[in-house]
Amino acid sequence: MKATGIVRRIDDLGRVVIPKEIRRTMRIREGDPLEIYTDREGEVIFKKYSPIGELASFASQYVDTLHKICSMSVVVTDRDVVISSAGVSKKEYSDKKLTEEYETIMDTRNMYIFKENTDKIFMCENASGYVKYAMPIISEGDVVGSVACITSDENVTVDPHSTEAKLIQTAASFLGRQFEG
Repeated sequence: MKATGIVRRIDDLGRVVIPKEIRRTMRIREGDPLEIYTDREGEVIFKKYSPIGELASFASQYVDTLHKICSMSVVVTDRDVVISSAGVSKKEYSDKKLTEEYETIMDTRNMYIFKENTDKIFMCENASGYVKYAMPIISEGDVVGSVACITSDENVTVDPHSTEAKLIQTAASFLGRQFEG
């Protein structure tokens, strides 16, 4: 654990303010849920809560199946990092932070489809593949993550009505419903 040198007092309602610099660095936004941990030495630890993280093994099985049956490279993320992947280098994607450009895709709350003659959007820094299709996972009105199809093909053909696009939309919708049930 790293000391920041910042000290804050708890107010009369039991609240403590997390400094802006830490929120920015850790990508904590207003309304983000935080888990609270304690240990025997009296430390209180705040950790960003990822509802998708609870479904990590299920998401892994889902992307493995899509990859095996459809030969798709598929990645599932929460709001900040990659949760599971299949068909891509685990070293390049597992637990990697998302790029700001990719976070913007999720913020649109709509299906992203790569368009020829536009800049490629990479999910993670130094990733070799770029995003072909991506769909935010929405649960109870909130974006909790995304499902994406990744490609490194330079001559990619993109069709919004393709089976790949429909499977990405289906996966995102299905995972979103897992939180509501």
